[in-house]
Parts: sequence; structure tokens; C-alpha cells
Amino acid sequence: MEFAYIGINYKDANQDIRDRVSFTDNQKIDFMNEAAERGIDQCMVVSTCNRSEVFFLVPDGSENVRETMHILYEETFADVNLSSCIREKGGREALSYLFRVTAGLESMVLGEDQILGQVRDAYELSRTIGCTGKELNKVVRDAVTCAKKMKTMLHISETPLSVSYIGIQQLREQVGIEGRRVLVVGSGKTAVLALRYLYEYGAKQVTVCSRTFAHARELLSEFPKLLIVPFEKRYDAMQDCEIVVSATSSPHHVIRKKQLQGQLPLAFLDLASPRDIETAIGEDALLFNLDSLEKIVDGNRQKREKLVGQGQLMIDEALEETEEWLGSIRVDATIESLQQRCEEIVGDSYEYLNRKLDLSPREQKILKKILKASLHRLLREPILELKQIQSKEQQEEYERVLRELFQIQ
Repeated sequence: MEFAYIGINYKDANQDIRDRVSFTDNQKIDFMNEAAERGIDQCMVVSTCNRSEVFFLVPDGSENVRETMHILYEETFADVNLSSCIREKGGREALSYLFRVTAGLESMVLGEDQILGQVRDAYELSRTIGCTGKELNKVVRDAVTCAKKMKTMLHISETPLSVSYIGIQQLREQVGIEGRRVLVVGSGKTAVLALRYLYEYGAKQVTVCSRTFAHARELLSEFPKLLIVPFEKRYDAMQDCEIVVSATSSPHHVIRKKQLQGQLPLAFLDLASPRDIETAIGEDALLFNLDSLEKIVDGNRQKREKLVGQGQLMIDEALEETEEWLGSIRVDATIESLQQRCEEIVGDSYEYLNRKLDLSPREQKILKKILKASLHRLLREPILELKQIQSKEQQEEYERVLRELFQIQ
């Protein structure tokens, strides 16, 4: 059996292609069933916003299976030109890729955790509809086990790369968020993300002001305790707040130093590009903006990359065991035939000796055990040697010799 994969991911396919080459659950089931009809009875479809890839087993001697899977994949998305972005690999390279995908080392956000659950879900669907076997079961379970071990030992995902998250963490560390009154300027995606973190860390009261008042009111469905004020009242709202977070798409500053009156808030967080908050405010209050936060992001990214190197060593170690197991099952049929032949020889020898000798029932039992143990001892070394051979060509040669020597059909 050879492990292989085919598909697209964010590295080679843009968002438009990824949107069009995305499996629904029904498509996954249809695809795997059709693959089985074409002789590929072990496969799994992993389809997320960043990848749509099929992992499968190629039976020994089936030279055209990878070509068949390629054709089936392109037939499934016949209205999309995949010639420049579809990728396929086999053998150790494909195995290593699945392990890296499962561990988050092939993700857009390096080391993220979500993909681990997505791979498990893909496997469970495949298993449920009967499109796995002992080989795919082993490979996926080993990949998941390795990913969980890396997560436990290396904590890659706990080194954040999100600017919003890091900015809120800086506020939390420098002035504290729990029990604080916070003003959020803006109501877009970045502002919503900041709101979630603020509530998670126990902000006492959160106020939002946005140029689009109706848009801001939509936030009440997720944040019912939110206070909303008109954009023009933002400076007034700051008088009653200790922290200000700004995340608008304005082309110019929306918070200027000369407009601030009275006591300033303790800290400002500017998540906008171009900047929302005039840098001069940093002379009188704590100010974090993208420039300062990106330095932390770069440091964290370097730390993650170092951890990824350690993770790859763990993957390489786990791959050795998986490859050894896959190599050993290639010769299972020969070993089984050899053991059956052994039983036949033991039976024939025992019957002959039992006829020639006057043995008690106890002696008959001992004789049979000795014959069986002796022959199994003779076969033990060849079987162990056969299981340890990684080269498919060598395995085939050993199998041929054994079948000839022991007259196995």
C-alpha cells in the first residue's frame, strides 16, 4: 500500500478558486463512494476554507490509481481550471504532509489548533460510510496522536499572532481590563473581535461609537449589554472611560490630542491602518498601535518557527513507526500463508509419528507442541527480517524465495 494525496490549498490557489473547490458533506460522501467504485476503497476528504484535499491509499500493483483519483477530482470540479494549483504526492512525502497538516504546520496561521478537529471530523465521516481500512485508520490515528503530543509539549498555538489579541493582552497586562470602562470606536470585524476579548476579560462596561449607527446596533444581538453612542459623541464618551480601542477604516485620525479634554483615559489601543489615534497622545497616556504590536507579532512568529522545527523532529520520529508498520503489512499475506504452511507440516508430521509410536494422550499433546514450536522457531527469523525490510523490491524478492522454498501457492 502507498499513501497519497491530491488537492488544492491556500499556498497555490487563491480565495476565488478555494471558494469554488469546496466539498459539501454530500459531495464528500459522493466523492468517496465514487472513488470506491473505481477501486479506491480507502480515502478521506479534508475540506476547509484553506484547503480541499483527498488522502487515500494506493493498493500495491495498482499503477493507475493515482491517475484515477486525479481524474475523479477534476471531474468533481469540472467548471474550475485546476491545472496551475492542483498538487499530488505519494509515499513518505504524502505521509509527512498529512502529519504536518494535522499539527497545523501547513496552516495559514502557523500552529493553529482548529485543523486537528477538522482532520478528525473528516476521518470520522470517512469511517462512518465505510471508506477506511486498517491502513488509513493507522495513518490518521498516528497523525492525530502526533499532533496532540506536539500541542501538549510545545504549546505552539499559545504563542499568539493575532494583532487584536496581542493588543488586548497588552492592555490586560499594563492597566488591566477586568472592572474597567472601555470605549470601542468602530463596528467592523476588527472591532467585533476586540469586543469579544474585552468581555472575555471582564470589562465592566463597554461603549461603542460608529459612523454607521445602524451597523453598531446590530452588535446588540451578540453583546446585549453594549452601550451605543453616536460617532460625534466619542470625545464625550471618553470622559467616562478608562480604556479606548479604535478600529475604523477612516483614512485619517479620528481621535486627536487637541480634542481631548479633562483627564485622559489610562490607555489607548489603535488597531487601524492607517492610524486612528494621533501619536502625540502617547506623550500623556499609554498608547499601543500596529507598529508597536507588530514587533511583538514578529517575535512570536520567530518563536513559533523555532517550535515548528522541534515539531518537525517529532513528526519525523512518528513517521518512522508509521512507515515501518505500513511496510510490514505488505507482507502480511505471505506471513499468513507461511504460518498456514507451517501448520500443515506440523499436522502431517504429527499424524505420521502418532501412527508409528504408541503414545499416551499426554505424550501426543507434548509431541504436537514440540513440533509446532520447533517449526515456528525456524520461521521466526525469516518473518522478523521480512517485516523489517522497507524496500518494496526487497520484500517482493524475499516473498518469492519463501514461496518457492515452502511451496506456497
